[in-house]
Amino acid sequence: MTFAEKLKSARKEAKMTQEALAEKLGVSRQAITKWETDRGLPDIENMMIISNLFGISVDEFLSQEINTVKKPGYLYESVTEYDIDGKKNFDMKLGGAHTIELCTAESEKIKIIVGSDTISDINAMIKVKLDDNKSCIDVDTKRNASLTEAEAKENVFIRVILPAQFVRDVEMEANCSQFLATGINCTKIEFDGRVRDVTLNELTARLEINCNLDMHIAANDINGCISLNQLSATSVITVPENACFKTLIKGIGNSVHYKKDGVSCDDFSDAESENIIELNGLKSELVIERTERTVR
Repeated sequence: MTFAEKLKSARKEAKMTQEALAEKLGVSRQAITKWETDRGLPDIENMMIISNLFGISVDEFLSQEINTVKKPGYLYESVTEYDIDGKKNFDMKLGGAHTIELCTAESEKIKIIVGSDTISDINAMIKVKLDDNKSCIDVDTKRNASLTEAEAKENVFIRVILPAQFVRDVEMEANCSQFLATGINCTKIEFDGRVRDVTLNELTARLEINCNLDMHIAANDINGCISLNQLSATSVITVPENACFKTLIKGIGNSVHYKKDGVSCDDFSDAESENIIELNGLKSELVIERTERTVR
């Protein structure tokens, strides 16, 4: 068994939810999901806590990881590339997937990787279509009728690599468990759809998320604006200890609360900051929590 399988099994045997384990470790539920889906490992401090918590030695937890060299990427992948010659807007309709990652590279290509460890004919199951409309690149994924939305959300991973020098605005529609955005400097990123966990790293943009699910957002830095538009939802944003931002509350019946290391506290936002965390919509609640930990 892999570490991911052992952790999930130990947690379930202890009748513990991901949220409960995350609280004991002082991390986000997203981090637990990441570890249990074999997308990463805890640091040594958390590994020791997990070992003591479940009475399983670190060596036993990591026995297969130590003896096995993991192949990078996924067992099955479909790769689509397209050359770009100037600044573009990107309009992407990506459908259902477990994880969608948006990042940039120093190149002149857009690259879309559709991966899975279980769907061997991923090339046939999900087709990627690209249209270049002068100022905009349209990206659409078309799912084969034999692949259900539920299967896609469990077993499909999509990574979109944009050419850093040519990104203007990004619009995305998707239905996924996790959304990761890393190293993007542009005017605006707009996400429409459904997502539970969001991780933001080295992002300089106005990020708008239109989603009515309860979300956890790990903002490992804030450079610009994070704007949430929600209806009757309760979401959490974790920010670094040194994060500087002001809070804006718009819409009707919305409220923002503050925590530090899991404990309610006074408003620690800065009305003079140029960075913004904004809550829009109707009857929604946002908790902004300061933490010393970073989720990658």
